[in-house]
Amino acid sequence: MSKVSLLDFWVSPFGMRARIALAEKGVEFERQEEDLFGGKSDLLLSSNPVYKKVPVLLHDAKPVCESLIILNYIDDAWPEKPLLPQCPYERAQARFWADFTDKIFETGSNVWRSKGQAQEEAKKEFIDSIKLLEGALGEKKYFGGETFGFADIATIAIASWFYAYETCGGFKLADECPKFAAWMKRCGERESVSTVLPEPSKVYEFVCMMKKMHGLE
Repeated sequence: MSKVSLLDFWVSPFGMRARIALAEKGVEFERQEEDLFGGKSDLLLSSNPVYKKVPVLLHDAKPVCESLIILNYIDDAWPEKPLLPQCPYERAQARFWADFTDKIFETGSNVWRSKGQAQEEAKKEFIDSIKLLEGALGEKKYFGGETFGFADIATIAIASWFYAYETCGGFKLADECPKFAAWMKRCGERESVSTVLPEPSKVYEFVCMMKKMHGLE
């Protein structure tokens, strides 16, 4: 049996992507929590010498870096219960929207990093981005239709931070994007998601700590 391990950090949405995907595939793995502030492990630094960040998937000691590349790798290495659709066009669309969610994470981070007019602009940009995602979701249960898959995993992991954005920015996403909020609730009911995503209040506490570290209070 092959050995699978994941170098991770508890609040990283990018690490959550890998954990959810592995859970969906039923792959057993060991998880190593990295200390990103006190000192990264030698294993992390040697496994990801370019970016020196989590997550890193180690499959039989061979490292795979960057969360969306890891998702693709997981789908290829364990092809049962595919995360990507069979249609080439639909596969491309799933990858496109998954990539887009990386930009949403950056946009959302600008909400808690800013104040005043800058924060209002960041909130608008964030909500507008979610409305684009909501348009891609349409009336479907999941981004891929009836099947929870690649784009859903990439997005719901990022959404684990949305409560923190809402609390810092003083807004409710459900008021602006009710269909997307319903999708979040639906995804959160899956065991692979509910067992991975941290409590929203814990993410918010982490964001507050980050604000203090960067002198943003």
